[in-house]
Amino acid sequence: MPPFAAQQSLFRAYDIRGANQYFTNSFIQALGDAFAALYNAQDSQPTQNINTSASVKTKQNIVVIGYDMRIGSEAIARTLSTVLAHHGLHVIQLGLVTTPMMAFWAAQYQGHGIVITASHSAKDILGIKWLVNNKSPSSSEIQALYHQLTINHGQHAYLDNQAKNPLLYSKSTENTENNHDSELPSDLLEQLSTHKVANVYINAIEQVFDQLLQHNHSATEVNQKYTHKLDLVIVIDCMHGATGSIAQRLFERFCQRVIFLNDTPNGNFPLGNPDPTEPNRLNELQQTIVFHAADIGLAFDGDGDRLMVVDNNGKIVTPDHLLYLLARIAITEYPDSLSDPLFVSEVLFDIKCAHHLPRLLAELGTTPVISKTGSSFMRQQVQYPDNQIVFAGELSGHFIFNDSRFIPYDDAMYAALRLLHWLDQTHGDINDKKSLSNIIQRLPTIVSTADHYLPMPQTSTTDCSLVEQLTRFCHYLQHLVDMPILASSSSSSQALKDTCLPAPPCKSSLCTCATTKSQTALKKMHDLLPTGTKLSCIDGVRLDCAHGFGVIRQSNTSNSLTARFAGDSMDDLKDIQATFAALCRPFNAALAEQILAIPSE
Repeated sequence: MPPFAAQQSLFRAYDIRGANQYFTNSFIQALGDAFAALYNAQDSQPTQNINTSASVKTKQNIVVIGYDMRIGSEAIARTLSTVLAHHGLHVIQLGLVTTPMMAFWAAQYQGHGIVITASHSAKDILGIKWLVNNKSPSSSEIQALYHQLTINHGQHAYLDNQAKNPLLYSKSTENTENNHDSELPSDLLEQLSTHKVANVYINAIEQVFDQLLQHNHSATEVNQKYTHKLDLVIVIDCMHGATGSIAQRLFERFCQRVIFLNDTPNGNFPLGNPDPTEPNRLNELQQTIVFHAADIGLAFDGDGDRLMVVDNNGKIVTPDHLLYLLARIAITEYPDSLSDPLFVSEVLFDIKCAHHLPRLLAELGTTPVISKTGSSFMRQQVQYPDNQIVFAGELSGHFIFNDSRFIPYDDAMYAALRLLHWLDQTHGDINDKKSLSNIIQRLPTIVSTADHYLPMPQTSTTDCSLVEQLTRFCHYLQHLVDMPILASSSSSSQALKDTCLPAPPCKSSLCTCATTKSQTALKKMHDLLPTGTKLSCIDGVRLDCAHGFGVIRQSNTSNSLTARFAGDSMDDLKDIQATFAALCRPFNAALAEQILAIPSE
């Protein structure tokens, strides 16, 4: 059996994540070797000095390492820190931090960082996220890391290293956690104080609000500092996640009154998984908002990169509406370069967002751009050179402000503070001030399902996946709809309407999906793909109709399908579900029935 075959499934689309039993000491040490090879292969870059903002040349690559509150995360962080240091890397240990805080600190140096976290997953799951030159790894780069790990092991790297570094490799898991770090060169392993890790991060956000003060007020106030505290009553649910380590200091710096829930980091998650999108997970937050007559509620996931919001009536703000509001903030508060007539701003949103969103964004004067689902995809597009993306967001609650004021990373606490600042400054009728529910009521009504998981249908080993079959089928239908001879009913004979045309050939000569399953009578095509329907296949199949939308795609993190549907009304929602059920029925009748059975939120 290949080395670490059991751990291969840990290497997923976005990160390393899985059951804690697979994070053995030998695996972590081998992973440390692979990370060391990765970071040592990078060209040394100038680092940004925290205190002087001056570039400092260094020949040594620097990696920051932090961890979340999960049982086992700290031990993994310590082991990786020591392995990397023994490979000659300068390791800066951050302690317990959110994932965005790791990204912030990585940006202060060379953009290299690792955080031990499984985000919103259950308590028996561990995970690792990392950055190289401020960029998240792609799926192929994650697989390359696994390949490097197996190569190292196959070459008996551990035996070689044991001879060179007996201190590290002769120790058990327990001893490795407490190995003699002091015997390493003093400039290789550095521990930052909790006070410094938090204060530098908070001060950077304070500078953003100083800039916003200058942006929103007259030139006479240009040198003023942000001393105003937001006149809002805020309830925050940290869900026993990593945000609890800093949320109180951060939000009390900017807000007059904050009520905290579950703000003690606890890897046992006594109230449930730290996932604010789970059904009924925000009940406590909603009830507390109503009881205290609060203005807004905020909920963060386990590692602090996802945000959910509850309005002053205790109602959850749909992620589509939240994305729109945050995009609106990013556009209206964008630096003066937005006034350049040659600059056409763009807002990125993922394929699971509802049909209203592109139109609402266009009304703001920006260009809506649809993206694959996945926060790493979103970050990569935001960081692409010469892009004009000022904001990016996902239905799952990842939001990025890309205005050069802060790191272009999905930081839930930072996004929440931008929302609070804007809400406090809201102009208009006095009755509208600070009323998030009134603002939301002015947006189009959305009747939608949740982002629903469906079992992956089994197909023959020689067949394409169901999503691939469905994609080809929809392209085929679009081809029929666009055929000029079919556009005019007067020029089409009944015989032609009843003809079945084959779909284009499949990429595999052995595939059987291009059979009668993927053929359709012309007379049915307009029922399956109504006139005016917009088709997108960048990530599964998405259809945008006049009064609704739907998407079905393959999950990046599990062997399942994800589906979401929305409409202007309940009837519109049912219509779009019926359309998708009809499209899927030739391939899998059970899936069609499952689609029809998905309830609205």
